[in-house]
Amino acid sequence: MASRKQQAYNPPMSTLAIIALIFATVVAMELVAWASHKYIMHGFGWAWHRDHHEPHDGMLERNDLFGLAGAAMSISMFALGSPMIRGASAWEPATWIGLGIFFYGLIYTLVHDGLVHQRYFHWVPRRGYAKRLVQAHKLHHATIGKEGGVSFGFVFARDPAKLKRELGVQREAGIAVVREALADQAVR
Repeated sequence: MASRKQQAYNPPMSTLAIIALIFATVVAMELVAWASHKYIMHGFGWAWHRDHHEPHDGMLERNDLFGLAGAAMSISMFALGSPMIRGASAWEPATWIGLGIFFYGLIYTLVHDGLVHQRYFHWVPRRGYAKRLVQAHKLHHATIGKEGGVSFGFVFARDPAKLKRELGVQREAGIAVVREALADQAVR
């Protein structure tokens, strides 16, 4: 007589499936980051995000608290996938999703904080996709306040000339207040 419900055996994931899941998670995180940036950071989370858009002398920003939210997502997935924590009810894909979230956070830190905002190293790209990323994000910072704006993603950047035109349309419609100097500098 068994007193516990028996768990079905789940074979381990193949290496190819693991790599695909990690990659899909990194891509999905860019979509999550875009939506979070547009609707949370530039919405009800503006109190945390505002200092990222304003000049300051400190190494840390209140905006960095959003990184803790990403870390909590990753840690939660690791916990759901851990047999040490969940025992037989551990869900292996969660481990690889957690790793994908971690990798996205690492990419974000290097690209956004490092390359774009030069918090950790100083290199100004002169051509290629790195230059496009920097230009697109400078155009994001060309607005004053949380209203309007373009380029809410962090790793995938649209054409800066198109983004600049969008800013112009937003300015004309009264949706966004644009710092002209930044908008002009960003497309050079």
